[in-house]
Amino acid sequence: MNREVERGHPLDETESQQVVASLVKQRNDSIDQFMKGGRQDLADKEAAEIRVLEAYLPPAADAAAIERAVSDALTETGATSSKDMGRVMKAAMAKLAGQSVDGKAVNELVRARLSST
Repeated sequence: MNREVERGHPLDETESQQVVASLVKQRNDSIDQFMKGGRQDLADKEAAEIRVLEAYLPPAADAAAIERAVSDALTETGATSSKDMGRVMKAAMAKLAGQSVDGKAVNELVRARLSST
């Protein structure tokens, strides 16, 4: 509801998924903090909330799909160095649209592939 008010229009499916994904990310960050603080009870509560939120997200992309998307993005963009990181990330994430994917994992894979070329 807050996001709809901010945007001034009803959210489409993609925007709704972005909201849910950001809520999951917030809870993952909270779990990390609670674990560092020795509050397992609060970390468990956040984990339970994540399970509920994930029911509203599309299925997660598997590792093979992420590998293919990154390889295709590298080929399409002709990237050869870490200077091309932004273009490759944009292309790879576009290929993974409609799937739940951890941007950090994609980023690490792109960085590794670019550093090995």
